[in-house]
Amino acid sequence: MSVDSRVPIMGATGMTKLSLSLLALVGPLAASVAAADGEPTAKEIRSAVEKALPLIQKGAAGHRKERTCFACHNQGIPILALTTARSRGITIDEEEMTAQLEFINDFLDRNKKNYLEGKGQGGQADTAGYALWTLELGEWKANDTTAAVGEYLLRYRKESAHWPPVSNRPPSEASPFTTTYVALRGLKKYGTTEQKERSDERSKAALEWLNKTPAKDNEDRVFRLWALKVAGAEAKDIEAASKELLKAQRTDGGWSQTDALESDAYATGTALVALHEAAGLRSSDAVYQRGLRCLLKSQLEDGSWHVRSRSKPFQTYFESGFPHKNDQFISIAASSWATTALALSLPVK
Repeated sequence: MSVDSRVPIMGATGMTKLSLSLLALVGPLAASVAAADGEPTAKEIRSAVEKALPLIQKGAAGHRKERTCFACHNQGIPILALTTARSRGITIDEEEMTAQLEFINDFLDRNKKNYLEGKGQGGQADTAGYALWTLELGEWKANDTTAAVGEYLLRYRKESAHWPPVSNRPPSEASPFTTTYVALRGLKKYGTTEQKERSDERSKAALEWLNKTPAKDNEDRVFRLWALKVAGAEAKDIEAASKELLKAQRTDGGWSQTDALESDAYATGTALVALHEAAGLRSSDAVYQRGLRCLLKSQLEDGSWHVRSRSKPFQTYFESGFPHKNDQFISIAASSWATTALALSLPVK
């Protein structure tokens, strides 16, 4: 019997209506597949999470020691996995967590002058937004540096209704929905009182853009759903976005980055986490259970998940300590998303 982690995202009425609609969408076929495979047990899930964490921690530490910049793939999403696991009573390396947060704050602080001038840093809004999200996960207190990053996010492409990416490195640095989400989340958490009026204006404009702009692939669908939530969209619009994402689930229980690709841990993990956190999908629902089973079946013996990169490398190659060589960046991100999705189904401690 799996354990249900219930997060009151939408309020009781909205949650009830959404859960009912999700059950209707899943249908008898999906339910029978889940029953045939058997629901993952809490013991299985916890074991998979504990198996994955050492490599995730090693890859994050390896990046910190080898590089001076923040990386969403080796720090942002790994810290999401680590903090989620910790909230479920699983032990992590607290000294390394503190070192990571201090590293990220120092990285941002070195760019403070540029932020205040609206210039940013490499990766632009993607990097800045992901960095603030990561600090939030670590419960980092607001300071002059986070305020400066907020100022940059407000000035970045201020003539646009959303935050466009500057890179084309799919899946995580190619979607305007991803960039818009991390920027909105960063401003919501770390925006100052002085910035609030401008932040509210940009959020309103972004919401209008989100409501009228269709998603093209899984990354779009995941982060459009999440961005709608953080921008304060109506429950019906969040439900519509969640249904669109749910319909993309494959018969093996997973999701794929594009229609031409097979299911993988990155697409599956991001979909499950977004559906749970932004749309209130319970981990006990058949659709979530099928996704968990897909992740458990695809985890490798060393605790990682291997996903092939679709991005052209532009950085000098280095070993972070995470396996899969040229695919290590996308694979640590995928493994972290998968670990987060699994951990979310365990009870909060």
